[in-house]
Amino acid sequence: MISTNQTRRPTKLRIAASLAGLLTVFSIQGIALAEEVTGKLPDVSRVVSIGDSITEIVYALGEEGHLIARDQTSIYPEAARKLPDVGYMRALSPEGVLSINPTAIIAVEGSGPKETIDILKKASVPFVFVPEDYTDKSIPAKIRAVGKALGVDDKAEKLAAQIEKDLLAAEDATRNIKTRKRVLFVLSAQGGKIMASGTKTAANGIIALAGAENAVTEYPGYKPMTDEAIITAKPDVILVMDRGGDHAADNADLLANAAIAATPAGKDKKIIRMGGQYLLGFGPRAPEAIHELAVAIYGNELSQ
Repeated sequence: MISTNQTRRPTKLRIAASLAGLLTVFSIQGIALAEEVTGKLPDVSRVVSIGDSITEIVYALGEEGHLIARDQTSIYPEAARKLPDVGYMRALSPEGVLSINPTAIIAVEGSGPKETIDILKKASVPFVFVPEDYTDKSIPAKIRAVGKALGVDDKAEKLAAQIEKDLLAAEDATRNIKTRKRVLFVLSAQGGKIMASGTKTAANGIIALAGAENAVTEYPGYKPMTDEAIITAKPDVILVMDRGGDHAADNADLLANAAIAATPAGKDKKIIRMGGQYLLGFGPRAPEAIHELAVAIYGNELSQ
């Protein structure tokens, strides 16, 4: 009989013991790829997808039967929400991922933290990183990488080729635009403080693909902006994610900001709202998102 004290051992100790057992019993097969997936994963019967675009690609390929879990950002398509959630892609815990006994992990570049990734790469399941650089070329590249990892190269090539065609069409629509609009992507506006996108972000990438210019190029990533910096940026358009929660700012709140009100975008009340993951996911829906954003920015100026 197991004593009451034994059955109440701390959860962390039990998980640590199980993890140690995994590392001892199984051979090290971790796969960390910086540029591309070079071959099919040995066992794709129980796959965890990390990153919304990765999950969306798996579904677009019709290979969702391999998935047993996904990360918190993977909420499209709706069916993905029914899968167990292993946590936010940049705040993963090795125990949470390994506790569901995956045979493979496919993660978009940028997943982490590093300490968790180091443990997962040393665990008994193959681990694949899929590169992400927020360009039109990265989308079909991710599709081909996921397809290769799952052993469905032909299906991936067909989907990637279609996406390439759709991307060309979306980008071609802005070919005759003479004056490129300046777009300020506002991530949040808590307490009247504007957090906006600089370079090397998904927002920067999607703005460029829609034929516009990022109004902020002085820094990479997302940073708070001073009132002076906002006015100096002179955005023609304010772009925000259409979402709820504390980070959201409705149009009235944004226009109430004196600095934004002083910009061309503020004076024209030109604010575009789009679903966050649809806009910034850089997955199979990207061509549609690019076209929708371009239409919202330029309207009748677009090539027919």
